[in-house]
Amino acid sequence: MDRPDLERLSREELIELVLRLQRPAKTSRTSSKPPSTDRKERREASRPGGAKPGHEGHSRTPGETFDRAVDHRPDECPACRAALSADLPAETVSEYDTVELPPIAPFVERHRRLAVRCPSCGMRVVAPLPVAAKGTPFGARIHAIATYLKTFQALSYERLQGAFADLFGLTISQGGLMNMLRRAQGHFAGGRDDAVSKLRQASVVSSDETGVRIEGSNSFHWVFRCDRAVVHTAAPTRGAIVVRTMMDGHRPDIWCSDRYAAQQGHADAQQACLAHLARDVAYALDNSEDFLPMRLKLWLQKAFRLARDIRYLAPSTIAARRRALERTLDDILVASTSCDLAKALQRKFVRARHQLLTFAHWPGRVEPTNNACERDLRPAVIQRKITNGYRAMWAAQGEADVRTVVDTARLTSGANVFGTIAATLSA
Repeated sequence: MDRPDLERLSREELIELVLRLQRPAKTSRTSSKPPSTDRKERREASRPGGAKPGHEGHSRTPGETFDRAVDHRPDECPACRAALSADLPAETVSEYDTVELPPIAPFVERHRRLAVRCPSCGMRVVAPLPVAAKGTPFGARIHAIATYLKTFQALSYERLQGAFADLFGLTISQGGLMNMLRRAQGHFAGGRDDAVSKLRQASVVSSDETGVRIEGSNSFHWVFRCDRAVVHTAAPTRGAIVVRTMMDGHRPDIWCSDRYAAQQGHADAQQACLAHLARDVAYALDNSEDFLPMRLKLWLQKAFRLARDIRYLAPSTIAARRRALERTLDDILVASTSCDLAKALQRKFVRARHQLLTFAHWPGRVEPTNNACERDLRPAVIQRKITNGYRAMWAAQGEADVRTVVDTARLTSGANVFGTIAATLSA
């Protein structure tokens, strides 16, 4: 905005502009900004790393299994200098482990196609073309390692190529790695379809999205979550069409999300993420002397306490505490205030008024925040920061399918990430 633009502003607009510029920048504590954008503390004011004074040290606990045992016996008595023979009975005093990885080298199986001469008719007979000659020379475990390192460790193709060369002595071109990942991602389509089917039967669904660059354009990585499945998908838009396409006509009882318009109206009831509102309240507390933000902070604390204890409370107690929260909130939302920040905060709560305590109507089944979806999105956000997005839509959607299968498996069994990938590619 230059000088002519400022001259055209009214007195009220100039006052509002100055007040807005005087407000401190938002941080991860007072907004949805990631912690990496926060201004770092001065070095002299930062806390030293390492263990704090008085902390009792801990050593690594020996594993339950081992591959080789080495016994260390005393050979001489320190009191009388008598020799201690190896056949004396001994007891174990303590145990210590040394852990090492053996050198890892690719196992190469050479398939040779042979021809023989028939002794009866003299015809030269050639063996049929083996399966190894028709597909990729790389096995399922190599595909699994490439998929794991690319998807969950956010390695670029250049770094992935270097990792295979340095760790395994295996030379693979970047084009070969790309083809390998594309083949591997195809194996996850069936698991993705199963997860989508479970999502379309769920009564409670949570959803969130984050921006990502795909084919040089602004796109979005979406996640949908229910008690039986986690579904990731890539889309060129942030619009509600993504939700409608994913749900395919299914309308759950409850939808949990932030207050973004595209996330609204997809279920019979809505639970707004109280963590988002808590950050807005924290920002208002830092930049306003009005008492209304403090009242809302205290109200949110009571709401979070109800959500924490709800599994152990009687239905009558839950209903009584919910009604008390509703009465208190009604009083706060009609309270008069002259602070612009407090008024804006009040309007946010008014718009979400009927979405704040939905969890109290579904004890134990609905969370008051959308933090689970945000945790599911975090690995994709980290990869976006490292790789700056995807060159092609197939890569973005393929990685979304891999995350869908892995995150869904971890819901029920706490499955190992690499183990799930390897099992899927070996099936």
